[in-house]
Amino acid sequence: MTMLNVQYASAATPAVAAGADFTIVLKADGTLVAWGGNSFGQTTVPAGLSGVVAIAAGDSHVLALKSDGTVVAWGSNASLQASVPVGLTGVTAIAAGSAHSLALKSDGTVVTWGTDVFGSTTLPAGLIGVTAIAAGFHDSIALKSDTTITMWGQNYSGQTSVPVGLTSVSKVSAGVGHTVIVKTDGLVTAWGGNTAGQITIPVGLASVTDVQAGAGFTVALKSDGTVAAWGDNTFGQTTIPIGLSSVIAIDAGKFHTVALKSDGTVVAWGSNAWGQITIPTGLNLQTSTSSGTGGSTPTPTPTTINADSGGGGCLTPTSIPFPMLFIGFMLLFIRLRQN
Repeated sequence: MTMLNVQYASAATPAVAAGADFTIVLKADGTLVAWGGNSFGQTTVPAGLSGVVAIAAGDSHVLALKSDGTVVAWGSNASLQASVPVGLTGVTAIAAGSAHSLALKSDGTVVTWGTDVFGSTTLPAGLIGVTAIAAGFHDSIALKSDTTITMWGQNYSGQTSVPVGLTSVSKVSAGVGHTVIVKTDGLVTAWGGNTAGQITIPVGLASVTDVQAGAGFTVALKSDGTVAAWGDNTFGQTTIPIGLSSVIAIDAGKFHTVALKSDGTVVAWGSNAWGQITIPTGLNLQTSTSSGTGGSTPTPTPTTINADSGGGGCLTPTSIPFPMLFIGFMLLFIRLRQN
């Protein structure tokens, strides 16, 4: 699930986005490639789609921002999260939650659609001057021009209870029950649920340029191109590949992590139950898609591995600690009810 802010540009900057059980990437030529779970058509990129400048992955739906400021969406639409409002234009950034979507317009206002069961699409009165947005499981964040943030939606773990006096925010991200931000000094602040240590910032962590929050874990990108991660590691999602460097972008799904390197290659780790970390052979986001349009949806063959191997795969129930197994079943139950 993508809980990141994706900024609008006149040309495509390669990017990665992670959903609940799938991964999608944006190439420099404005085309997309997707792989992993496709139960709701989330990795079936619309034929002929091009001119994309930003992407966002929700639980089982995808948003794509085009260079003309319009938005295209596909995948699960049970809560109308993929039903882009008619006439929506002038969009500069997009964000996707579990079953809701957000768009930031050039005038600093925000548009939302999808489920509002927890108030995730009910905008706070008078919200203006927004410069960045992010979406969590059932909550939303807006970063304002004065470097403060506004949050709304589900608050069962205190994830939308912004710390009093918080300012100088530069990046925002929301996971499943927790929120993480980067301040202008490169330090990280987090709040909300801490069942797996997901808001316990590693001692000495500094020079952070971006953060992404998943389900019970957090990933941070540092200015030197290295990555730090903490929180739940049941599926190896916080086990950084040895020697990983030169990273320029990251994203966190529910149980997997994706990183884009400066050479255009993609690295992924964590759960691979649906092939979401199985990178298509030869993929490089700096090169053109052979067909010039559309994307790719490989059909992986899941394998059973041990929970502590860090190599992804399809985990057996007996290899998963009971607390995480319970949480997994609850998330699956909620997802099935929404979809």
